[in-house]
Amino acid sequence: MYRFLLTPRWWGINVFAALAIPFCLFMGSWQLGRFEERVDSHEEQQRTAVAEARKAAEPLTELLPVTKETSGRLATATGRYDTQLLVPDRRLDDRNGFYVLTLLRTGDGPALPVVRGWLPGDARTADAPAPPPGEVTVTGALQAPENQGTPGARPGGGLPEGQVGMISAASLVNIVPYDVHSAWVTLSDGDAGLRSVPPAAAEGSGLDLKAFQNLGYTAEWFVFAGFVLFMWFRLFRGETEAARDRALGLLPEDGPGGEPAPAPVPGPGKPGAPDTVRGGPRPGPGPGLGAEPAPEEGAGPAAERVAGPGVERDAESGVELHAEAGAKRVAGAARERVAGAGEET
Repeated sequence: MYRFLLTPRWWGINVFAALAIPFCLFMGSWQLGRFEERVDSHEEQQRTAVAEARKAAEPLTELLPVTKETSGRLATATGRYDTQLLVPDRRLDDRNGFYVLTLLRTGDGPALPVVRGWLPGDARTADAPAPPPGEVTVTGALQAPENQGTPGARPGGGLPEGQVGMISAASLVNIVPYDVHSAWVTLSDGDAGLRSVPPAAAEGSGLDLKAFQNLGYTAEWFVFAGFVLFMWFRLFRGETEAARDRALGLLPEDGPGGEPAPAPVPGPGKPGAPDTVRGGPRPGPGPGLGAEPAPEEGAGPAAERVAGPGVERDAESGVELHAEAGAKRVAGAARERVAGAGEET
């Protein structure tokens, strides 16, 4: 019954399933591992942020450039505040507001963007407190430049004067006439009544959209593996049922190579009657074995007697007549013979 598994078609199906299922399981496990790595990185980032908050601040120059290890660490810098800008559409505690961003000139080097705090409502320059004059020393969490994926970032521009949509050197260099560090700090304590902005996790180390994409891909690969197994079982069950039907004679036997035998083709004789039987010519009656006798006189060419009592067939159309008509014909012939015998006597 399972001989079909040895056919070339099923060899291909089995090889495909044997390769596809382990591949899907491997890819699903790999994506799950990526998600778990991001979860562990997020937890490590939180532990690091708590530990770094208790450490003493380090000079800014010792923490640059910003990496996953230095992001969130306390940095200190000394200089004078210069240009002040507002960063609109920033949320804090489920409320919409804006950042107050001031550039700190630290000497002859690039300026350091400093987020002094957050205010609720629409970004209006009149609402932002002015920075303190003179030389100041700031302490805050070091942050990497923002990008298009940062929540609330508006890299396209089109903002009113005095506003910037993204905190990065690429955005600020078009606004101020001096170089800017490819980093920024958020003050640990809000300045002049502003609410401090908590530091964000380093890119690729938190439960961001990419982490949940890895989780979604994990489910997809496992679904693919189950689909391949389901389709193989469905094809196998269909072939098994067909083989069982052929064994019971409900379907034609398979021809050479496991392919079904061709269906018989109706011939010009009796409607639906095949001309061939399993590829060979239809056998006709041999001499002396059911040969059709010559038609009787008077019967005419319209009908002729065939093998079997009481069965007739039309000579032109080949359609068999009812057995009762043949029986009446035989009875009539018998009565004629009896009448003729009486007249002779």
